[in-house]
Amino acid sequence: MEYDIDSEARARAARRDEAVRGAVEQGLLGPDVAVVGLLDVTGIRESAAALRAAFDAVVAPGTPVLHAFAVKATPLVPVVRLLHEEGIGAEVASPGELALARAAGLPPDRMVLDSPAKTPAELREALTLGIAVNADNPQELARLDALVRAAPTRSPLGLRINPQVGGGSIGATSTATQTSKFGVALRDEGAREWVVQAYADRPWLTRLHAHTGSQGIPLSLLARGVARTYALAEEINARIGRPQIDTLDIGGGLPVDFAAEATAPTYAQYARLLAEEVPGLFDGRYGLVTEFGRSLLARHGTVVARVEYAKSSGGRRIAVTHAGVQVATRTVYAPGAWPLRIAAYDAKGRPKAGPEVVQDVAGPACFSGDLLAEGRALPLLEQGDYAAALDTGAYYFAHHYAYNSLARPGIYGFAPDGSGGVAFATVREPQSVAEVVAESGGAHASALTTLRARGSR
Repeated sequence: MEYDIDSEARARAARRDEAVRGAVEQGLLGPDVAVVGLLDVTGIRESAAALRAAFDAVVAPGTPVLHAFAVKATPLVPVVRLLHEEGIGAEVASPGELALARAAGLPPDRMVLDSPAKTPAELREALTLGIAVNADNPQELARLDALVRAAPTRSPLGLRINPQVGGGSIGATSTATQTSKFGVALRDEGAREWVVQAYADRPWLTRLHAHTGSQGIPLSLLARGVARTYALAEEINARIGRPQIDTLDIGGGLPVDFAAEATAPTYAQYARLLAEEVPGLFDGRYGLVTEFGRSLLARHGTVVARVEYAKSSGGRRIAVTHAGVQVATRTVYAPGAWPLRIAAYDAKGRPKAGPEVVQDVAGPACFSGDLLAEGRALPLLEQGDYAAALDTGAYYFAHHYAYNSLARPGIYGFAPDGSGGVAFATVREPQSVAEVVAESGGAHASALTTLRARGSR
């Protein structure tokens, strides 16, 4: 399925504008509710459909394909449930993420466990449930040896390798560098032979996994990582004389262009590139697993915050809002790598017009760098207006950072109500101040004062 990118972007922007206005009119935003996260249900469904269609267009008929959403991107049970209904599974990387996926109703055969630091208990749970596991390193593979010997399992088991194809423009999201902490470093001395022997010794090891990175990684580098993984699978199967590796997990990593509304690159572009660069990948001999996260959700989330005060300092206009480091941590601490588009809305939630003015959009936290945007040209934001941080559906409001003990905002999904309006559904309740106190040890207020050094009075 190929979408008209321009019309898709216009429709998404129109839905967002309607949602902001509806949130104000329905009281989800206002003087007593200063910040919310909004999720576009229609857009999420469209992204899931685009992903499935892109790979359906290139894989051989009948090829088993699991698109597993990287739960780390938006760890919210209703999001995982929605994607499950749209044919998307779950890639989990912690006991918490596994619990979220199970709470969302995903069956074990729709999940994959990846993590560089799995404990014996985590591995045992996954194998008991029948969840696919990719071992990260030789020591973890030794743990799997013991568990497989102790009890049979339905879990498909694989090994993660680092193809060491290099990094992109953001080091923190480049996972196939020479010294990446993930997987078996394939080009290190003796590593390739060790990997081949690991499969020869373990007939139950049937998957091979690699993930090159995400934001800041060009499509060409993603394809190179997949190509090296495919070549290794071919070598292993040839050298051990049987088609033991039957599934390739190629990870996710499609980057998002945060500077524009249109979706680029697309899943269709990536799938076509893989078909050109690694044609054997899709000829039906290998099942396929993908692990996309940011690219499925980012476009469909918006943080909307009320402007509490508007002022000037040194000739610069500053809009002080309730959205900052607690909901946009990466942007605040690394604005060069993670810039966000900002949209201005008036007090009634309508897109704001008027001449653009260079201004800062600041958050509520008590340090100078708590800025959503610095020196940005926008219609002048005034007290009571709303500033919206766009493309924040992944790795933003779902990842609360409790600086200044700021409460987690409520998150609401939205969709057309069929009568020209917008319907909202609660995804996560806003956190109360009482809950902030409870999470901060409120029940143990005297715990430290009751401790005394031995022999003291």
